[in-house]
Amino acid sequence: MQDDLLFDRPLVEKYDRPGPRYTSYPTAPQFHAAFAEDDYRAAADRSNRAETPKPLSVYVHIPFCESLCYYCACNKIITHNTARAAEYLEWLKQEIRVQGALFDESRRMTQLHLGGGTPTYLSNAQLGELMAALDEAFHFAPAAEREFSLEVDPRTVTPEQIHELHELGFNRLSFGVQDFDREVQEAVNRLQSEEQVVELVQASRDAGFQSVSVDLIYGLPLQTVASFDTTLSKIIALAPDRIATYSYAHLPELFKAQRLIRPEDMPPPERKLELLELTIHRLTQAGYVYIGMDHFALPDDELSLARENGTLQRNFQGYSTHADCDLIGLGITSIGKVGDTYSQNVKETAQYQHRLEQGQLPVFRGYRLSDDDRLRRDVINALMCHNHIDFATIEAAHGIVFRDTFADAIEELEEMAADGLLVIREGEIEVLPRGRLMMRNAAMAFDAYLAKSQGRYSRTV
Repeated sequence: MQDDLLFDRPLVEKYDRPGPRYTSYPTAPQFHAAFAEDDYRAAADRSNRAETPKPLSVYVHIPFCESLCYYCACNKIITHNTARAAEYLEWLKQEIRVQGALFDESRRMTQLHLGGGTPTYLSNAQLGELMAALDEAFHFAPAAEREFSLEVDPRTVTPEQIHELHELGFNRLSFGVQDFDREVQEAVNRLQSEEQVVELVQASRDAGFQSVSVDLIYGLPLQTVASFDTTLSKIIALAPDRIATYSYAHLPELFKAQRLIRPEDMPPPERKLELLELTIHRLTQAGYVYIGMDHFALPDDELSLARENGTLQRNFQGYSTHADCDLIGLGITSIGKVGDTYSQNVKETAQYQHRLEQGQLPVFRGYRLSDDDRLRRDVINALMCHNHIDFATIEAAHGIVFRDTFADAIEELEEMAADGLLVIREGEIEVLPRGRLMMRNAAMAFDAYLAKSQGRYSRTV
């Protein structure tokens, strides 16, 4: 196993507790309805007037799916009525026009991500309409500077459509595989063949996509170490550029779809740790670099290189190689980050349509960061992206004395230091290889809201 990630089961079990994923700080439970459309517009104006305006990143939420995956906790609409998607696309284009008018024309869009639901529920012709609207409103950066990605359900596209997606301007794809085992697929109502995935990955390479990612889930019903080992072998043989291995959170009391999973099919808690240990071992032995959280990448992938040179970023889509951007969220439930604010769109299509009919933005809640929030965000990002906090860098940026400001956090981290997970030196904190799986626990020490937060979080490991 490579030396930058060590699996110590007793310590993993000790620190495996609920905690934020820190795709933002403060996290979503701090968002509030007092943040309204005028606050968002003011944030866009401040952002335009910055000394060096940031490039633009756009996330588009496509909520539609043809069938229900029982494990899914995403905001989605299950329907075979494609007219609903066509109507949604028209309202989406309206939001694009309204949002595009808020940002200076000199700013270029360098990142795009389509998530869902199932983005490929839209036909390629509809995706072409969407791309044209985005380009007109936000002005695409030159092709060499773009990172345009979308999530693909292998059951919804053909190899020919993969080539068309590349022609539309996408240069990165993420395939949802989850597990190749037939019994597991039946237990979660997501049947897809290995042949489908192999054919589409090959088509992606033939079409010239810069990066191909695969998503897996461990902890699903009926999974065993042996069955998931077989899935991992097949994925390693495919050699995708990136692999995301998500831990399944079974919360049937919160997500109705998960109630369709038979309780007797769920693996025991210790199985998840066995599957995690297996995944780490197999992927690192196969040459993948552990980026952080759930993500692995080949050594020559941009994520691995960014981790090496210290330019790795983190945002609502996870890890990123691009510099900090203003992130514009489009569609229902989408979250954005513009200037010193976060914002989220309404969650229901009827509300979304009503706001846009009135000529309003569909923002329904958000948050403006304080000076203390920005300080803590920088500290948490340093941990999550670089496993290291340099006190002098933080002090110079924020005019503080690190050990005075964070005396309580440093004291709280002493236990992790005693367990060999990190080291606290005179001018820095460094997460050690044994502690990289527990980086979220370290970040939680710097979270000013955690004790009073009402958020429900996934487990940290």
